[in-house]
Amino acid sequence: MATVQTPVLGIDLGTTNSCVAVVHNGHVEVIANDMGNRITPSCVAFTRGERLIGDAAKAQAIFNPYNTIFDAKRLMGRKYDDKNVQKRIELWPFNVVESSSGDPRFRVEYKNETKDFSPEEISAMILGKMKTIAETYIGSPVTDAVVTVPAYFNDSQRQATMDAGKIAGLNIVSLLNEPTAAAIAYGFNQKKGMRQNVLAFDFGGGTFDVAILSLAENDFEVIATSGDTFLGGSDIDERLIKHFMKKIKEEHRKDISKHSKALTKLRNACERAKRNVSSATHSPVLVEGLFDGIDFQSTLSQARLNKLCSDLFDKTIDLVEEVLKSSKMVVGDIDEIVLAGGSTRIPKIQELLQKKFNNKKLNKKIHPDEAVAYGAALYAASTSGDKTIENITLVDVTPLTLGINILGNMTKSIIPRNTKLPAIRTGKFVTTVDGQSGVDIKVYEGERLRSDENNLLGEFALENIQQAKKGVPQIEVTFVVDKNGILTVTAEDAATGSNEEIVIHCNKGRLPKKEVERMIVEAKELEKCDKNMKKLRASRHELEILCIELKDLISEQRNNNLLQKEDAVSFLGVCTDTEEWLDENEQAAEEEYRSRRSALLKVKERVL
Repeated sequence: MATVQTPVLGIDLGTTNSCVAVVHNGHVEVIANDMGNRITPSCVAFTRGERLIGDAAKAQAIFNPYNTIFDAKRLMGRKYDDKNVQKRIELWPFNVVESSSGDPRFRVEYKNETKDFSPEEISAMILGKMKTIAETYIGSPVTDAVVTVPAYFNDSQRQATMDAGKIAGLNIVSLLNEPTAAAIAYGFNQKKGMRQNVLAFDFGGGTFDVAILSLAENDFEVIATSGDTFLGGSDIDERLIKHFMKKIKEEHRKDISKHSKALTKLRNACERAKRNVSSATHSPVLVEGLFDGIDFQSTLSQARLNKLCSDLFDKTIDLVEEVLKSSKMVVGDIDEIVLAGGSTRIPKIQELLQKKFNNKKLNKKIHPDEAVAYGAALYAASTSGDKTIENITLVDVTPLTLGINILGNMTKSIIPRNTKLPAIRTGKFVTTVDGQSGVDIKVYEGERLRSDENNLLGEFALENIQQAKKGVPQIEVTFVVDKNGILTVTAEDAATGSNEEIVIHCNKGRLPKKEVERMIVEAKELEKCDKNMKKLRASRHELEILCIELKDLISEQRNNNLLQKEDAVSFLGVCTDTEEWLDENEQAAEEEYRSRRSALLKVKERVL
């Protein structure tokens, strides 16, 4: 008997929204959530009684701003004192605190307790929601997934994403760069018989990536990538929020910067207006009951949006120029420009991009909100050996330069960014002190000259080297990066043959193993609580429905003279008592709901 292969999911874990897709019978299915939506807000809320994820969390944000978390992806793999983190904290309505290890934590009130959650835990909750959405569609448990990340995510951020997957109970078989996923969505099965150069322009809610790929049938080769992990739709929203906060201060003499509920209302209004001016020249900005009884009313025009965000829009084009330069190409070498991410709907972005490429038509055939998950699902099916689709060959590149620290706190490049994977490079170095018996090797990633401005990946010591005058001993340092981006560094003294090796598992900004294990346990407990709450809600709903149906039945039987007046009054009294009990008991034990329902069913029998 043949075994049915469990599919591997393609998950786009986005800053603003997330999406899950799967290949089913040779076709990609972007899976709708329990609300019927194919994209789910990357939002988690905590209340006195439950945890909400996705649409339900976003819907109640105005009433619960302190405990509704969004933008968690922006804090992944970062330290609390990161200047980008500090800049965003000002406009977030929720509380971000520093942990004992210097990492950011979201502080919320949940079930009448103060709890701190890491960005990885919040992201794990969103991944868990995507997993549940997929399992409901497939009809069986799923554990394997390809999860997408910004091409410009550094090693700490990628490792943090892997940790989030582990906490969510997912086995992340591969991390796929978002613009690469978008290019796969565009280029899969396009048998043109010739190679194309495709520029994938991915401008999402929290990050911007641009990549140039060479495509031939289902052979995808990444030539170069560039991007900014703090440039996206959220930054546009924040510009609008600051603009209208200033207007509110001028018109009403009110500063709402410290009022979370007012900020959340204004944020929602700005998001709506931003989306509206993608298809209209003007949009109203309306906030009823903003603050202290004030109803705020204003207008956002395309022209105003363009002026407020001109530097952000220009930066995307600067990064396009950078990726062209890295790939040694000019605008005329690009055959297709593929758009992905919701922010690419902004008319000014499209105008600037077209102008850059001499009015070349932009390719809008793929859905900007679903393209990344779609491409991830194709790649997931290919890597899992799914025979219903053609195999995908992917050659990726290193997103950041890899090197070691040398004298003067400088980083010496060993493997430049945008080097094809797998890669192997060797650098030769000498000692700087007479009689030196060992050297410390510090491995960094990043584009800055100074080592302390780059990201430290790991360090190790090479001992028992030839003791001689400085400059005489020759130390060979070899970097090997495999196709999955795993870096192995070897150092060897050419004279003595002494050598050391380290496989980089970056710990800077990463959760310790025991922390991850604790979070996995807690995540399972939270999932159990969610299931119990779902059962309670179902029991309460059944009781409410039965109560309504019984009242209607009593009225109907009485009108048809099938029930004595005294009995009808008595039976209606039981229904009224149940309704009053429901009003007074928002949360009761399941046994109580069952007991009340049983009593009503007995009444129903007597009525009939």
